[in-house]
Amino acid sequence: MKNFNITPLLIVLIGMLSLSTVAQQDPQFTQYRYNQSILNPAYATANKSELNIGALYRTQWVGLEGAPRTASLFVHYPVSDRVEVGISFTNDDIGNVVTENNIYADVAYIIPVSETGKLSLGIKAGLTLFDANFNGFNLQSGGVDTDIAFNENVTQSFPNVGLGGFYFTDKFYVGLSAPNLLTTTHLENENGIQSTGVQDIHIFINSGYVFDINPDLKFQPSFLLKGVKGAPLSADLNANFLFNDTLEAGIGYRLDDSVSALVNFKVSPELKLGYAYDYTTTNLGNFNSGSHEIILLYNIKTKYWRGGYDRSPRFF
Repeated sequence: MKNFNITPLLIVLIGMLSLSTVAQQDPQFTQYRYNQSILNPAYATANKSELNIGALYRTQWVGLEGAPRTASLFVHYPVSDRVEVGISFTNDDIGNVVTENNIYADVAYIIPVSETGKLSLGIKAGLTLFDANFNGFNLQSGGVDTDIAFNENVTQSFPNVGLGGFYFTDKFYVGLSAPNLLTTTHLENENGIQSTGVQDIHIFINSGYVFDINPDLKFQPSFLLKGVKGAPLSADLNANFLFNDTLEAGIGYRLDDSVSALVNFKVSPELKLGYAYDYTTTNLGNFNSGSHEIILLYNIKTKYWRGGYDRSPRFF
């Protein structure tokens, strides 16, 4: 029987068992393992052979008026053995009223720390564009004129920076990041009326491991923890199975929020498609039919790729 490395497994299990409450802060993703560069500027693959491109679209709480919709596009590329760079764009839309666009660039520096392990340190910098459009916005109390906070639309932009660390091998990873270190106030006081939306610093911790059950089957447990001042911690716990390095299927649980089903299929050596469905387990589930998420991953071979061999699958 194959001996498993127990240390990564303990890290994964401790993270899974350490939380009891949840709340959503920043846009959330069920397929976070393949969307990590959005959350952590230190995310790296250390593979000079490929330009990694990804796109994700999430529609949350389908059937609930004003529910969030999120889209993201991300690209990252190792420019050398030690340096990876990336760019990302995220659009978060709430009820066609509040829209937030985030445009960021990442730089990560990779340090070999063992024969198989690497530590990546990264920085993220960019701009958040915030827009609140109250045109045609009607209040049950009679209209926007009855509430001075809705008298004018809001359009603002905020610079921001983030930091992260990411340790990884071919089979294991653990990351810690704060993608937005500068707190921002989206809506100011107006005529003595408090109408603010403050974005505080968010902390993300995630980890995962790939266990070889047999040559054709791999088990991939993972978790993502999210925390922000003044709100309960949030945790995503996932258990996925990979068949023949082609078809991936699994289940997930977001504490006190939802359960998920995930599937990911390698269409070609370069292209992967993934889908996730979340079923809401709170009282909010009475007013929506769940959340849907689609992800596309495409790897472009570069001049560094020599071909003629099978490369390791992209596990995360």
